[in-house]
Amino acid sequence: MNAEAVNPATPGPVTSGHVTPTGSRRKARPRLDLRRLGRAALLGPGTRDRLPDAIGHVVDAHRAHHPDADIEPLRRAYLLAESSHRGQMRKSGEPYITHPLAVTLILAELGAETTTLTASLLHDTVEDTEVTLDQVREQFGEEVRYLVDGVTKLEKVDYGAAAEPETFRKMLVATGNDVRVMSIKLADRLHNMRTLGVMRPEKQERIAKVTRDVLIPLAERLGVQALKTELEDLVFAILHPGEYEHTRELIVRNAARADDPLAEVADEVRKVLREADLTAEVLIRPRHFVSVHRVSRKRGRLRGADFGRLLVLVNEDADCYGVLGELHTCMTPVVSEFKDFIAVPKFNLYQSLHTAVAREDGQVVEVLIRTHQMHKVAEAGVVALGNPYAAPPEEQSASDGERVDPTRPGWLSRLLDWQRAAPDPDTFWSTLREDLAQDREITVFRPDGGTLGLPEGATCVDAAYAQYGEDAHACIGARVNGRLATLSTVLKDGDTVQLLMGQDPASEPSREWLKHAHTPAARIAIQRWLATHPVPDTASATEPAAQRPADDPAAPQAPPAPDTAPDRPTAAQVLADRPGASVRLARCCTPVPPDEVTGFVVRGGAVTVHRAECAAVARMKNSGRAEVGVRWGEGAECRVTLVAESFVRPHLLADLTEAMALEGAEIVSATVEPPTQQQVRHTYTVQLPDAAGLPALMRAMRNVAGVYDVSRAQPPAPGA
Repeated sequence: MNAEAVNPATPGPVTSGHVTPTGSRRKARPRLDLRRLGRAALLGPGTRDRLPDAIGHVVDAHRAHHPDADIEPLRRAYLLAESSHRGQMRKSGEPYITHPLAVTLILAELGAETTTLTASLLHDTVEDTEVTLDQVREQFGEEVRYLVDGVTKLEKVDYGAAAEPETFRKMLVATGNDVRVMSIKLADRLHNMRTLGVMRPEKQERIAKVTRDVLIPLAERLGVQALKTELEDLVFAILHPGEYEHTRELIVRNAARADDPLAEVADEVRKVLREADLTAEVLIRPRHFVSVHRVSRKRGRLRGADFGRLLVLVNEDADCYGVLGELHTCMTPVVSEFKDFIAVPKFNLYQSLHTAVAREDGQVVEVLIRTHQMHKVAEAGVVALGNPYAAPPEEQSASDGERVDPTRPGWLSRLLDWQRAAPDPDTFWSTLREDLAQDREITVFRPDGGTLGLPEGATCVDAAYAQYGEDAHACIGARVNGRLATLSTVLKDGDTVQLLMGQDPASEPSREWLKHAHTPAARIAIQRWLATHPVPDTASATEPAAQRPADDPAAPQAPPAPDTAPDRPTAAQVLADRPGASVRLARCCTPVPPDEVTGFVVRGGAVTVHRAECAAVARMKNSGRAEVGVRWGEGAECRVTLVAESFVRPHLLADLTEAMALEGAEIVSATVEPPTQQQVRHTYTVQLPDAAGLPALMRAMRNVAGVYDVSRAQPPAPGA
């Protein structure tokens, strides 16, 4: 039950019931007293054939976007939710029905269609009341049942362990293929974040960290900027109260200024467009708290124009470029600030022209130019698409489907493909976090005129897997802007890339490609191939090592060498159900306590130990290899090498080593690489008195501010 959130957080950066940017065409609605409405719904008389007063505001917001919507499902859903939750209270004393009401109002303000709102009203009924999914299907249909079931499954995911890779994997599987499930979850988390006030500080911090690490990046990926920005501000207030208060003071002082450079430039822009006979709305769009904080860290002392941007709204796409031409003709443009996200939209549906003009006093004013429809999608993302699974218009080709709906096949579907293809949860999690951390995208062009959207820093390896999937294993080179280039070449926005493919169907990727792969599609495809084609410990002179599976019974077997790798436990710590057999740990998956492990008999009677999820396990089972039960010895010491990736900040090294020491880890060796692009990579070899403490150690390292990933080091390839 989502009954833990209670009173509005203090301090809280947002007090309205919905994030409505300054300058929106619709006036901001006053915050509703949902507690009063909830009690009225419980105590007041009501008939079954009229609209309950409590959802009148939801209906008003819904009809503002969908004037012809049938509200009968909303009426019936509210009556079912209200009667089912009757008697349940939130910790603050409000009737519990106020929570689904608030969540549904958030989605209605964003323009969600009726089916999503119906499911939102019912999203806690199956989990917290006697209502069943069969009843939901009978009364509201299969589509609503599917959405309610998806949200219910999400509620059962242990978000408290969100740093663990398996948690996010379960979350994606629970979401299924319908992005509307995630939309409801994001609105649900926003309402709970708004009402964290009376919870214990440590619990507020835990919820805020999960929101920061998982849900905010998802909101960004789905284009729901209205939810993302408010969640960012609420998390900022909880995790960084000092910096939040400082930012709040900056905003208050700026608001008290007598002059407003943004207003002056807005008046000038209106005059320019009026004289050019261009119909447009020119609005001032204040930055939210986190945005102001980022600008202050980047520029130091803030000036009046740094606290917001101008938003110009027009009716047609062509008018956007007309406005741009007038501004660049009549005002002083800052050419380096120009970006065209209309011709080349962002991965999350965002479309707009970005430019900037300079004032005589040196202040630079940023200007966003877009149509009203673009603005709606920029704020609500996939929520503004209505039902994204309805059949697309015939005129829409498959090639541009991603630009219209990122879920067909799109980013969420790709996530589901990645989690199925990843050789293990650690690989999936580390790769996914890298992808979520990317907030900039480049566009490169194919020789046939098509485009590929890639994260900043992507290489030709990434382009190959983005275009060809696993067929990119056969890529042998590339031409960038007409010139031959290595696959490690970093691509720039606007490059033309021609990928050169080999004809040998047995072509295989190089292990070196992993060093140059930045996208999940590339990294997971390469790692999946390597996991199913492990390099054996020994190989005959007549067969290349890369083509012989590990533990091949036809391969000559040397006596097991002592395991001296610094990042693995000794084989003596493994107990096998085969008395007298020598035991060795597989190099393909590097098992470490407390990994779940299994063993297989190889030539000479030795037992090799693999992680249970290792791709080689299924292959050896299929080949009829005898499986042997193995287990870790109790209290086994563990020496393991961990790689931590973080942003650069003062005292990070001291905080990280202190967190490791508190978990009982003895640091044997440490390497800190020179920072690149404000990111730094640390490698630690640590000794743990009990291998069972490894997951707790990795969690403690991830919880250090600035650290965005911790993973086990991959073993070096033989002969490297």
